Amino acid sequence: MPFSAPPPASGERYALSASLDNARHLSSLLRAVHFQDHATCFATASGLRVTVEDAKCIQANAFIQAEIFQEFSVQEESVIFRISLSVLLDCLTIFGTSSLPGTSTALRMCYRGYGYPLMLFLEEGGVVTVCKINTQEPEELLDFDFCSTKVVNKIILQSEGLREAFAELDMTSEVLQITMSPDKPYFRLSTFGNAGSAHLDYPRDSDLMEAFHCSQTQTNRYKISLLKPSTKALALSCKVSIRTDAQGFLSLQYMIRNEDGQICFVEYYCCPDENITEAEL
Repeated sequence: MPFSAPPPASGERYALSASLDNARHLSSLLRAVHFQDHATCFATASGLRVTVEDAKCIQANAFIQAEIFQEFSVQEESVIFRISLSVLLDCLTIFGTSSLPGTSTALRMCYRGYGYPLMLFLEEGGVVTVCKINTQEPEELLDFDFCSTKVVNKIILQSEGLREAFAELDMTSEVLQITMSPDKPYFRLSTFGNAGSAHLDYPRDSDLMEAFHCSQTQTNRYKISLLKPSTKALALSCKVSIRTDAQGFLSLQYMIRNEDGQICFVEYYCCPDENITEAEL
């Protein structure tokens, strides 16, 4: 549905302006990283990145490429602001989360720059609602410095395999232990809960395994409380890339295909809780 709300008055210059025929595409991605109230938004010519952090131990990023939008314009090299993610989601779903068949909520989003509110124009069924959300000074974010050259182990798994794992493993465990190795057990998930230890192994030739690139054996533990928010993105995704660097930092990158077949990504970075040596196993 094309957006029919009037354009901004002539002479008004927006640092960021974007429009979407279906606001649900944006709200579903933002819900996948909504485990804290506030988020930092970065807009460049290539698209929008929304970052959420907790306790300086976990960071989530939702990437919405410019091509997803019907219009996407950034007048500066980069536009950065902090915003209440809870309020933004409330506004995006102001007409409800489940539209009638054949209807959708169109969105126009405008931001004039530092100190100004983010303005949302939402239209459904000829009714237009205007929301103004105050923006804040962005805070300094963690830099996990997670580039491809520092990746030690990487596998790509169909998401259904990981969804089954989270359903089967004992979530009373405080940690999830991940083993990645060029030799058996290749890829192992372990928990240590009230019912004892549980292990789930994936052979490298599993039907669920799309890519397997492991150069050394690594076993690391991660707090399940930190990983649980990522299951929101897992539920939406079709594939997940699992990567670790030499320090055991974990990257979970979820590939999400929306209703129109467009691809977006949500990535979680997590610090290891403790490094496990082979002598301890």
